Amino acid sequence: MSHTSTINIEVQLDADRVPEQIQWKATDSTADTAQKAKAMMLAFWDGADQSALRIDLWTKEMMVDEMADFYFQAIMTMADTFQRATNQPELSAEMKTFARSFLKKFKETQTA
Repeated sequence: MSHTSTINIEVQLDADRVPEQIQWKATDSTADTAQKAKAMMLAFWDGADQSALRIDLWTKEMMVDEMADFYFQAIMTMADTFQRATNQPELSAEMKTFARSFLKKFKETQTA
């Protein structure tokens, strides 16, 4: 028997359609209430068109240093997922090396 899980994402916009608040809730989550987020990345693979469809949103409260950390962590977890999906540890390690270099360079720009 199959199981269906639902993820609901609610984005509150200001008058200029800029995200003010992002909340999400998943039916399989242990959280009782919707979770707040300052940013989100969502990607779907369209097999027919062989292309990625993406939604990237962030709220006004998202700080630049938080965005750098968000991207660093996203790249690191994408590397883990890529390795699990493809069994390509060398390419996964290369992605992680890039992520560390990216964060280091970002931090250097903040102290300059």
